[in-house]
Amino acid sequence: MHFTATEMCLACHWGRCVGDCGLGGIRSRAIWCTHAEGWTTYHANCHQKDKPESQRRCFKVCDWHLELFEWEVSGWDRCGLVPFAGGEARAEACVTAQHGLQHRRVRCLQKLNRTVVANEICEYFTPQPPAEQACLVPCPRDCVVSQFSSWSECSTGCAKSLQHRTRAVIAPPLYGGAPCPNLTESRACGTPVCPLGEEEHTYSLRVGSWGECQLPHPKDGDLAGRTMSDLGSDSGERSTPGLQGYKPHHRPGEVEIGYQTRQVRCVRSDGKNAALSLCVQDPVPLTFKSCVIAKDCETSEWSAWSACSRTCGWGDLAPGFRSRRRSVRSVAVGTGKQCPELEEREACSVGGKELLQPCPRFAWRTSEWKACQVSLLLDQEDPRQHKHVGLCGGGVQTREVYCVQITMELGMHRLKEVTRPVNGKLCLGPAPSASQLCNLPCPSECVVSAWSVWGPCLHENCQDRRGGRGFRMRQRQVIVDPIGTLADCPHLIESIPCEDPVCYEWIISEGICVTERGKCGPGNRMLKAVCKNKKGEEVPHHLCSELPRPEVVACEIPCATDCVISEWSLWSPCSHSCSSKNAEGSQSRSRFILALPAEGGKACPPDRALQEHRACNDHPCVHFFWETSPWSSCSEDALVTALNATINWSGEATCGVGIQTRKVFCMKSSSGQVTPKRCPESIRPETARPCLLLCKKDCIVTPFSEWTHCPTACQPGNATAVKQSRYRIIVQDAANGGQACPDTLYEERECEDIPVCPVYRWKTHHWSHCVLVPDSVRQGVLGHNEACGHGLQSRAVTCLSEHDDSADVSDCLRWAGAMPPLVQECLVPCKDDCTFTPWSKFTACSFDCESTRSRRRSLTGRSRKRDKCQNTEVYPQVETELCPCEVFTSQPHGNWSDCIIGGGTSEPHLGMRSHRDTKECGEGVRLRAIACYDKTGRLVEPSRCSSSGYIEESCTVPCPFDCKLSDWSSWSPCSSSCGPGVKVRSKWLKEKPYNGGRPCPKLDLKNQVYEAVPCDSECNQYSWVVEPWSPCKINSEQNSLHCGEGIQTRKVRCVSTAEDHGGETVPNTLCNQAEIPDLTQKCSLYCPSECAVSDWGQWSKCPQVCDPNIMQTRTRQVLRSSVNTKPCPEDSQMKPCILNQNCFQYQYNLTGGRLGGGSRCVVGCQMVRGRSVVLRAAGEGRPCPEQLTQYRSCPVKPCYSWLLGPWSPCRIQGGQCGEGLQVRNLTCVVHDASVSATSKPVENALCGELPSKESVLQLPCSVPCPGDCHLTEWSEWSSCELTCINGRSFETMGRQSRSRAYIIQSPENQESCSGQAMETRPCSGGKCYDYLWKTSLWRDNVRTVWCQRSDGINVTGGCALRTKPAEVRHCSPACRKPFSYCTQRGVCGCERGYTEIMRSNGFLDYCMKVPGLEDKKADVKTIAGKNKPVNSKMHDIFKGWSIQPFNPDGKLKMWVYGVSAGGFFIIVFLIFTSYLVCKKTKQHQSTPPQQKPLTLAYDGDIDM
Repeated sequence: MHFTATEMCLACHWGRCVGDCGLGGIRSRAIWCTHAEGWTTYHANCHQKDKPESQRRCFKVCDWHLELFEWEVSGWDRCGLVPFAGGEARAEACVTAQHGLQHRRVRCLQKLNRTVVANEICEYFTPQPPAEQACLVPCPRDCVVSQFSSWSECSTGCAKSLQHRTRAVIAPPLYGGAPCPNLTESRACGTPVCPLGEEEHTYSLRVGSWGECQLPHPKDGDLAGRTMSDLGSDSGERSTPGLQGYKPHHRPGEVEIGYQTRQVRCVRSDGKNAALSLCVQDPVPLTFKSCVIAKDCETSEWSAWSACSRTCGWGDLAPGFRSRRRSVRSVAVGTGKQCPELEEREACSVGGKELLQPCPRFAWRTSEWKACQVSLLLDQEDPRQHKHVGLCGGGVQTREVYCVQITMELGMHRLKEVTRPVNGKLCLGPAPSASQLCNLPCPSECVVSAWSVWGPCLHENCQDRRGGRGFRMRQRQVIVDPIGTLADCPHLIESIPCEDPVCYEWIISEGICVTERGKCGPGNRMLKAVCKNKKGEEVPHHLCSELPRPEVVACEIPCATDCVISEWSLWSPCSHSCSSKNAEGSQSRSRFILALPAEGGKACPPDRALQEHRACNDHPCVHFFWETSPWSSCSEDALVTALNATINWSGEATCGVGIQTRKVFCMKSSSGQVTPKRCPESIRPETARPCLLLCKKDCIVTPFSEWTHCPTACQPGNATAVKQSRYRIIVQDAANGGQACPDTLYEERECEDIPVCPVYRWKTHHWSHCVLVPDSVRQGVLGHNEACGHGLQSRAVTCLSEHDDSADVSDCLRWAGAMPPLVQECLVPCKDDCTFTPWSKFTACSFDCESTRSRRRSLTGRSRKRDKCQNTEVYPQVETELCPCEVFTSQPHGNWSDCIIGGGTSEPHLGMRSHRDTKECGEGVRLRAIACYDKTGRLVEPSRCSSSGYIEESCTVPCPFDCKLSDWSSWSPCSSSCGPGVKVRSKWLKEKPYNGGRPCPKLDLKNQVYEAVPCDSECNQYSWVVEPWSPCKINSEQNSLHCGEGIQTRKVRCVSTAEDHGGETVPNTLCNQAEIPDLTQKCSLYCPSECAVSDWGQWSKCPQVCDPNIMQTRTRQVLRSSVNTKPCPEDSQMKPCILNQNCFQYQYNLTGGRLGGGSRCVVGCQMVRGRSVVLRAAGEGRPCPEQLTQYRSCPVKPCYSWLLGPWSPCRIQGGQCGEGLQVRNLTCVVHDASVSATSKPVENALCGELPSKESVLQLPCSVPCPGDCHLTEWSEWSSCELTCINGRSFETMGRQSRSRAYIIQSPENQESCSGQAMETRPCSGGKCYDYLWKTSLWRDNVRTVWCQRSDGINVTGGCALRTKPAEVRHCSPACRKPFSYCTQRGVCGCERGYTEIMRSNGFLDYCMKVPGLEDKKADVKTIAGKNKPVNSKMHDIFKGWSIQPFNPDGKLKMWVYGVSAGGFFIIVFLIFTSYLVCKKTKQHQSTPPQQKPLTLAYDGDIDM
């Protein structure tokens, strides 16, 4: 079937990419055939050759592609306004800002080669960043200008002139704002008519600018080279006679002298040219002069680029630099272009082309800590002490901190350290600490306790109980271990042989007493028995089965009426320490009657039952013990090598295990060494022990650092030899016989192959003859026929090497300074000029400061006969000046320095560390710099006035006073009279610290500090022995009950404690009388039926740290209850733990601050040296001094510098206006480099070379002629202003502007004058300004409106015109009613004599004449309904009081309703009154009081 309709193919969008990762993906789309009318049909109906492709290859993105692609986003471009559809601009007015759009470029890149790929690849991982965003564009801002200046003065003559006023640009137009208006306004001056004979115009000589310097025409050669005798040459040479023709070709480097001309014209005050004769003056300005043909600087070609400075890679893209140079072939001459930069640098990167070695990185390293030194702290305390023997306690130890290089090995990816030290500036981050606090333990002797009591007779070996022999032992413990002493502790165990030994024993502990019946009476106390071995360890009971085991013991709890007896006291000390033939030991114990029985109670036992005795220390007086020799040193032994595999030693690295040995002897107490069998074998000390063999530690030093760099720049031939140095650092000291450290840690050597600076010099040749302007040029000017006057002469300057060989100009420019001048001015005297010989040398000076010196010259040739040349006032022939004077005066300069202890003016060399002790206080000096001046007041070297450049004055730095405590009190007696105890001493505060002294330790409330140390009282050879207390004896005379308070007594005797005479009574005088025990004490007997309690127990212990919130407690028990109900006394007591009362804490502190060495640096013209705190004070250490920096003024040395003077006004050579020159002077001055320094001129040689950048000493300028249009000088830069939206800055940088206005001087040129100029520059620190309309008060419906910036400046522009207030006030609608006019309030009112009749809408309806004023015809005539009267303020005020019932919106006012209501009530009242008076039913009508305007208002109200 054939279709006549037109068929076409349509394709939809491509689908997603499917398939393999990478380039193997495929994407598809559906394709169908449609009729022209839009319905689809078979594919066959469409032309197959036009069928679009349905599949295409694509890049299938997979997850691992994430690392290969990334979005590249450019920065946002400028914000642009969004155009309307159709491209029209926005119509509505901008208020604050306009909406805009800004765009940026977003691309998907392949990271490897930065090529652009399809965006879909990057979109697979992250959404595409937005390529556009909304933004704000500030509203267009018009140009803002200042107010006009006042009008300029008019000229005084009768010529027509203009006066003008100008204004300046404050802010430029922005964002499409209106351009700046004219900055100038002109108006004609009111000039009088010129009287007869007086010129209307004035005339001025206009001098043009000099033309280009040109060589004379070849035909002028004979004229230019005319023979001239140079009589006035300053060089003293005569010009060479003969024909000096101009050569057409000059050698390079030669100076060519030509001429230049200028125009001189006469101009009229209206700007028109006039005849030169009208401006004739004497002398006539020159119109020609000699000049130097300009020649630009010539340089060589660039050298090849140097190698790239970066030879290693940091892993980032930071580039290196490379440079190239060129040299000068010939210098610039005349006004030729100066030489350009001779060196050029550019960034370079070697990355990508070759693999760079990674750049080194740096890290801090430290040596091992040195030995602890206490002297470092003590030297701070007393510098006079230099030798400290046996120092111990707190100290300081130091170590070296240095920086090393770490490199990454290429390809290995591991760090390799080069331990050679490098400059510490290369290491980043803070350096590790170079010092720390440490502690040297103080030496102490061994302290042991007293001997324990002798133990039971024990088998030596309980596993082997053969034989009936055993040992009794006693022990003592080590209380203080020995430190730093050779003597070891004494033996700690002694033994005695004994018979019938046992290995185990029952240890009995008593339980509570359980009565047989009731709460009191007889009972039994259960005994708990535990079987223990000789070490005190609990063992099974069957091991003690051989021994009797007690189970119960009788006891009794007293009833309320029974006698109360105390528990048995402890057994008294044994009367003898051992038993001999003459004496045996015995001991006793006792108990006391505490409470008497009541009637019927159990009676107290007899006195003999209150005491018990038993034998003790029945062993002989000879005992044995093991004695040892000191251990030998640790040595290697083959027998202990097997131990190395089994013993794991902790701590320091060792080199195996060695062995130590000692000898062991059995000693008898009285007769020395005996056979070992006499001592127990079980406690025999070991004779050998393993020990650590310490490794040999060799000294470890770093490699030497690199040699310090020798100077790369060349040195003068006479310079002193430059040295380079290197150093190394000890990382580990030698120990245990290791290799010792080297002696040399610092090396120095002279630098080799330092280039010596080449010597070049300039050679100047003779000056040429004086070259004048060619005659052909000169003879065209009146009065210049003679070939004489000012000209130029030149000379050749060449460069010579040290050996006078010819050298390149660039070498001399580099090594010999600036080139000498090639051209100088010269004078060819005219025939009427006076000529002189050159000046002679100055005469010699005497040593007198008042003397003078002079020089002379004389007339030459015909000048000697001319009278005018003889006038010495005009032509002096002698010059006289004062001789230089060598008298100097000094003045103090700056402030006094800090007080310097032992400082003076000598300074340590930089970099050298001062090892001498530095005092902190005492006598010192303070310094003040002096300034030295010569006779003329110019600053000179301070050494002319003083050798040091300082005034010195003695001063004192107050020393710090530490906290002063009293001397220690004497030690208290040892708390134990025999054996270990504690002794205490104290100090009290005498003086508080000041001036940074060491603070006081923590004091108690009594300003005291205590120290307690362990003590051990040697048990004396004689001691006091006490017998038991007697029963409590009551004074029966005063107490019939024989109970209550009483007295106990006891006997005391002195006995010998010697082992051979132990317990023997000796005379009391042999014992310490201060320690005699009490012989009597108070006691108490509880009365019958009274409650009986025991004595108080011990107070509980306070904690180590005293805390008053923690309480001490003690208790006692009730022994017998009372018969009656009277309560027993308290059974417990508490008290707080208070420091130094019942609680003591002790600590030792030895700390101190330490300061680092001083450094020296210069800040401005003030020297400062500083030191840093190495260790801050801790605890009770002395604080560091507050002054860490010291200042003193530098010596006041003269500073020489070039001073540029201000630009002079524009100088016109010979005319009144036109082109001229501005010049400024460059002067060498001396000053002292301070901000307020005054400068004095000195010889230029003291300042050295001229500064190249400020070598411009003259500039072309122009002075406008009368009638010329010209621009003013630039205005001052306006204040910095930001572009702001709603008071917030829109930009980071502000703008400021300046402008030049054009001045019109002649009315004839007014049309052609234009061309004001404006400049804008960015600035920082700007402000946001607002622009607001300001208005004056209304005056006759007119007021002034102006724009004002928020800082109070009145401006034009800046304020929005749409918000401008009206300047003229109009009533709307206009006041067209007769006798009406527009009032100040902007509404229509009536003239005087008329009342306003208002409409309901508030507008004036008409003016009604006020009744009663008809006779005042004058008013009517005056008013006549035509013109409004002259308003006065009073009239307006009273017009406001007229009765107007309507609001401006046409509604009735509230008072109208009130008046209506009032009128109604009055009418009712009148009717009622009339009724009462007349008693007739007659209706009365009454009107309210006349309110004429009101009734008229009602009449006019159509709604009512």
